[in-house]
Amino acid sequence: MSALAGFRVLVVPGLHGSGPAHWQTRWERLFPWFERVVQHDWDTSDLATWSARVGEVLRESAHPTLIVAHSFGCLASVHCAARGASSLAGALLVAPADPVKFGIDANLSGASLACPSILVGSLDDPWMAAARAAGWAAQWGSEFVNAGKLGHINADSTLGDWPGGLALLRRLALVARPRTRHRQYNVITTYER
Repeated sequence: MSALAGFRVLVVPGLHGSGPAHWQTRWERLFPWFERVVQHDWDTSDLATWSARVGEVLRESAHPTLIVAHSFGCLASVHCAARGASSLAGALLVAPADPVKFGIDANLSGASLACPSILVGSLDDPWMAAARAAGWAAQWGSEFVNAGKLGHINADSTLGDWPGGLALLRRLALVARPRTRHRQYNVITTYER
């Protein structure tokens, strides 16, 4: 995918990692140069530990990096980025879990991303209502994309390689390419699968 040329791409799964049918894992097979952030304990939702791990992997390279995060991985990525991540050029945050469900909303309120970002929410996501996702997107300075009824936008959503998500990643790369100043996005977009 030529739009991603020059970027390092980090895949940040949510709790329990992303299995073989998950679009994140499928993207890693399509693009073997994508790197996965591997958590030391996939089953424990410890924001500080997960955030620190994202930061460790980000610091392994000064290359401009795009994060592709899902669920709790979105929360860890935002938490890490809000504390400073100089190589982070953009973030695609897909179906973030609601921080309230984990009692960590205070850790993320007031957070703002210093890079372009797109937050994709679903109308029937059991982990975060679309209206709350749009609210977090506005707070974090992310463009909000309404993906329609796709559940938690995971393997159960039967998206295959999720071409719509790849199109969003390409769009993010084009916005992140010049990496001048951070732009605030308060756009609400609808999206077709």
